[in-house]
Amino acid sequence: MTRAAIGFVIAVAVGLTGIGSGSFTVPALLLIAGLPATEAVGTAFVFGGALRMLAVPFYLAFRQMHWRYLRLLLLGAVPGLVLGMYMLRLLSAHGENPLVTVLLGVLLAASSSITFIPRAQRRDFVAKNSRWLPWLAFPIGVENGFSSAGAGALGTVLLLNYSEMTPAQVVGTDILFGLVLSAIGSGVNWRLGTISGHVLLQFLAGGVPGVVVGYLLSKGATTRKLKTAVALIALCAGLLLVWTGGRTLVKKHRSHASRFAVLPVVPMSIV
Repeated sequence: MTRAAIGFVIAVAVGLTGIGSGSFTVPALLLIAGLPATEAVGTAFVFGGALRMLAVPFYLAFRQMHWRYLRLLLLGAVPGLVLGMYMLRLLSAHGENPLVTVLLGVLLAASSSITFIPRAQRRDFVAKNSRWLPWLAFPIGVENGFSSAGAGALGTVLLLNYSEMTPAQVVGTDILFGLVLSAIGSGVNWRLGTISGHVLLQFLAGGVPGVVVGYLLSKGATTRKLKTAVALIALCAGLLLVWTGGRTLVKKHRSHASRFAVLPVVPMSIV
C-alpha cells in the first residue's frame, strides 16, 4: 500500500510538470524498496515510460508539442543515454560508486536553481540558437542513462527558462522526450534483467490514476507556478540523491575504518 501511494504521488508530479519519474522514483526504490542501484534505475525506466505513455495522448490531443525542439533534443540526448547506460554497466561490474550519485544530485540541484535567478534566464535563447539544443541535451541523456533521472527535470527546466514555449507545450514536449528515452532505456534494462517486476507493479497501481490527476491539475497552472513547482521538485530530488550517495560513502568509510581497527598489532622485536 505504501509503495502504491508513493507511485501515486510521483505520477501526479509527472502529469503536472513532466518530471519526477526518475528523480523521485530512484531514491524511493533505493531507500524504501531496498533495491540495488542497477535494479532501481531499470525499474524506474519502465515506471517512467508507462506514466509518460499514459500522459502523452492528453498533450497530443491538444497539440501541446513542439516537434522541432523535440527532434533537436533527441538528437543530442540519445547518444548521451547510450553513454550513460554504458557507464552504469561498467561501474556496476566493479561495484557501485556512490560518489557518482552525489555528483548527479549536485548537478540536478544546481541546474534547478536557475529558475530562482532571473538574470540567468533567456526565454529567446533556443529560438535564436537552436543549433545548441542537441549539445545541451547530451548531458541530460548521459544523466538519464546513468540514473534514469534528468529527462524530465533538466529537460523541463531547460525549456521553461530558455525557450519561448508555453508551460503546457514545455510539459508536453518534455513528456514525449522522456518517453522516447524511457523506451530505449527500458528495452536495454529488460534485456539485462535489471528490473524488479513485483515492485514495478506496486508502483504502477498508484501511478496509473496519479498521472491522470496530475494532467487535470496542470490545466490550471500558470507559468510562474509551474516553473516554481518544477524547480522545487528537481531541487528536492537532487538533494535526495546527494543524501543517498553521501550516506553510502559514509558507510563505506566506516566499514574500511573498522577493518583497520580490528587488525592485530604485531609487536616489533628489539634487536
